[in-house]
Amino acid sequence: MAKRTAVVDLGSNSIRMIIFEKTSRYAFNTLQEYKRKVRIGENAYNNGKVLQKEAMQRAEEVLKFFKQCALKHKCKKTFIIGTSALRDAPNSKEFIAKIKKKLGLNIRCIDGKSESYFGGLAALNLLSPFQNATTLDIGGGSTELCLIQNNKIIDCISLDIGTVRLKELFYDKGKFDALDKFIKPIIAQIPSDFCNENLIAIGGSLRALSNSIMQKNSYPIKNLHDFRYNLKDEKNHILKILHCKMNALVNFGIKKDRFDTIKEGAYIFLKIADAIKTKQIITSGVGIREGVYLQDLLRPNKCFPQNFNPSLKSLEDRFLERKTKTPNFALQIFTLLQKLHKLKSEYKKILFTAGKLCHIGEYINFYFSNEHSAYLVLEGLNYGFSHKEKVLIASIIKFNGKKINPYAIESYRQFLPQIHTLSWLSFILGLSKILSTNEEEIEFAFSNNTLYIYNQNKHLYLPKDELKKLIKPAAIAIAINQKP
Repeated sequence: MAKRTAVVDLGSNSIRMIIFEKTSRYAFNTLQEYKRKVRIGENAYNNGKVLQKEAMQRAEEVLKFFKQCALKHKCKKTFIIGTSALRDAPNSKEFIAKIKKKLGLNIRCIDGKSESYFGGLAALNLLSPFQNATTLDIGGGSTELCLIQNNKIIDCISLDIGTVRLKELFYDKGKFDALDKFIKPIIAQIPSDFCNENLIAIGGSLRALSNSIMQKNSYPIKNLHDFRYNLKDEKNHILKILHCKMNALVNFGIKKDRFDTIKEGAYIFLKIADAIKTKQIITSGVGIREGVYLQDLLRPNKCFPQNFNPSLKSLEDRFLERKTKTPNFALQIFTLLQKLHKLKSEYKKILFTAGKLCHIGEYINFYFSNEHSAYLVLEGLNYGFSHKEKVLIASIIKFNGKKINPYAIESYRQFLPQIHTLSWLSFILGLSKILSTNEEEIEFAFSNNTLYIYNQNKHLYLPKDELKKLIKPAAIAIAINQKP
């Protein structure tokens, strides 16, 4: 497979391109992203869905620019996906043929079910684990829903409602009285089995609403992907956005490029969320573009290998020159001291991941490497981990067995366990990291509140001064080069 791949989503409202860089067989990261608000569907819904000349010209210019960007990044593959505006337009074949002739680019126009499937595929593989949910992707011309049950895509549907479509047919003309009558039979098309307590929010409008909620609540993490909230708690805030004046949207943290369609997006969202009896909203930072890429990356399978995480492996690929013993040491010590610390086994995953990533900050600078590693975890461990897990992993890496100042974790307090748990995890990681500097085989034993660290045949040379700096969360002694 190509090392770098460009995926273009030619939507009714915007044209977006992501450059994905593959770092190993299944690992990848986002190298660059481009967005241009082209509105290829502008005035189409008022004119028999026919693409207008000016809109097609804007799209052609952007696609030409995107091609240059893909070539600059040395992309070996480029996928261009056309969605609602293209599949609805009677003159879309003429536009596609023109782009092929003038730019040498192939546009694949997909149906609504395929569009829904790609969004579901991305959410299923790149969000933190969930079993059942319904994805909702509100676009400019259509809205897609994908039903996921027991970690499998069950069904996909597409509805002919979108932000640009509603804007041109109703909002621009002030026909608000006719809006409910228009949308009611369309929403009635949603099968009853799509009802779900978990709704995965995909697309620019829904991400804009999530961003507004994060700002209102002074949420300490900037990453929208996997941000979750209870709809009951935030419904009034969304209603305020829906009913406020256009020039007041800035007060809700809505960006100006969303002003003209955010109300339509909020309206569709609330109607569908109510229809499918949603309680929790899971924000997805990924969608159709990631789904298209994953279909190519994972073929013939539809999911990553068991216990594989693409962003964890990508961070290792990019920032670790060699494998480290730290994660294995951490698991051994955790298990050996289980009766003493009494932590749940679910923390093994956290500790193992922290052990793998605690050295990546050294790639930037040896000094303050723990802080660098913690930052890279928060900003780079994008897929498959909840915000709570990312904060905990970053925190125990940052403290690295040192004393934990409660004031230093105050902003992230809602994500973190009790100080007792945090101290134990930090201590085990800090100890494991020190031990990983030794090239000899290390064995462990625990007896009489003493952790014995030794080699059967050789003397271990370990930095005892560093070991003394570790803050022990319990009355435990560490014996080097002694057997129990």
